[in-house]
This record gives sequence, structure tokens and C-alpha cells, in this order.
Amino acid sequence: MKQIFKTTIFLAILTGLFMTVGYLVGGLTGALIALGLAAAMNIGSLWFSDKLVLKMQGAVPLDENKYPQIVTMVRDLAEADGLPMPKLYIMETPLPNAFATGRSHKHAVVAVTRGIMDLLTHDELKAVLGHELGHVKNRDMLVSTIAATFAGAIGFVAEFAFWTGALFGGGDEEGGGNWLGTLVMIIVAPIAAILIQMAVTRSREFLADQHGAKLVGSGKDLASALQKLESFKQQIPPQTPTPAQEATAHLMFTNPFTMRGLASLFSTHPSTEQRIKRLAKFR
Repeated sequence: MKQIFKTTIFLAILTGLFMTVGYLVGGLTGALIALGLAAAMNIGSLWFSDKLVLKMQGAVPLDENKYPQIVTMVRDLAEADGLPMPKLYIMETPLPNAFATGRSHKHAVVAVTRGIMDLLTHDELKAVLGHELGHVKNRDMLVSTIAATFAGAIGFVAEFAFWTGALFGGGDEEGGGNWLGTLVMIIVAPIAAILIQMAVTRSREFLADQHGAKLVGSGKDLASALQKLESFKQQIPPQTPTPAQEATAHLMFTNPFTMRGLASLFSTHPSTEQRIKRLAKFR
């Protein structure tokens, strides 16, 4: 309940921030136009999310005859969770990871890499799959889309103000004279929106961890899986993410790229240390 409450608060802040920026820069009409544009883009992304992400990751349908253990694990977890059986995909990469996507319970997709199957034990992998089904159960693709819509709308309004000079519209009866405050707002607001959007995704990761731990009956195996993936990440040379990797990082079980210091504020995932610490409550 705590993470659900935090997500609600974050979304409310995003909504309020959007309304403030829209009013200061473009009035109600401008704000609604920006919201409509952002909503169209993100709803389209949600609708085709499974096809887009699978193509970007080079994922192919998982061979049920070759990997019957994966099919059995997911089927058992889905039945225990009251979910339809999702489509299963595999990514031929040694990098260990997994993700879930899809616009609804009936259109869910769960994908794993060959690397994660090689690295984890049966119980650890099952816990990871439980986490991914948690994203499906909690409709996290929809929640992320809502957050992205408001963050995108704020960005649209701010960019519009910058390029059109709406900021200095002295003839605007509603606030043309308050240009300094509006200038600060259009610079700060998009950054704040991205920070809040990332906070939403981190909150949903905690919620999926909790869901997965409850589904398998313990947080021990999920914590062990997280530690193994973190150790693996520390052993490989630092990598520059490709555009496809950046675009899909928020979907992955763990962020494949290390982010420390202030950069962690823009991370799509909580730190592994934080996640393991919280999972200790479910041992």
C-alpha cells in the first residue's frame, strides 16, 4: 500500500506541475493541446508496446520444447496470480535480464535473456519471473504511460514557450508581466517532471519486488538473483547505452547501466542495495 500511495502522490504532483506550467505559458488551451499531443504519442506507444520493445531487443518467441522449465514456471505463477498465460520470448544475449510488457493482462509478454537463464538457479529465476508478473498484475505499463504523458506534456509546453517567445508575451492579460517566474518554471519544470517520472518507475519496481516475493513465498531468492546480477554488472567493462537500450531500460528487471551520485536521481530503478534491503522483510 505504501508504494501505491507514493505513486498516487507522484502522479498528483505531475498533474499539478503540468497545470501550473500550462497556465503560466499557454493558458488552459495551450495546456490541453500539449496534453493531447503527449497522450496521443504515449497511448500509441502503450498500444504497440509489446511489438516495439520485442523488435528493439531482438526477442524471438521462446521454444516451449527447448525451455519447458520456463513455460512451467510462468504457467504456475500466472495461475497462482489469477493471470492469463503471457506470451514468452527469449533474447539471445549473454547479458542477464528480463522484462514484461503489454497493454493489458490479456496482451502481456514476458521475455528473458539466455544470460539470465544460465546465471540463476531455478528458484532465483522463478522469483524474477514472479517480479515480472507483478508488473503485469499491477498494470505498470499503464501507470508508466500516464506518468510519461504528463512529463511529455510539460516538456511540450516548455519547448513551445522557448521557441515561440510566449514567455515574453507582455500583452497577455493573465500573466505577461511575470516573465521571470515563468522563465524559471519552463527551465525547472521539465527537469522536475523527469525526476518525478523516474520516481514513479522506481516506486513500481519496489512494488513488483514485493509482489514477486509474496507470489513465491519468500524474498530470499529474488534478493539472491539481484545480487548475482549486480555482481555480473560490476565484472564487465562500463558500456555506453544504445538508443534502444536507453528507451527500454525502465522495463528491465535490473538497470543494465550503473548510475551513481546525482545521476541516480534519473535512474529508472532503485539501487540493488535498496531492493535487497526491502526484500529482507519477506524472508
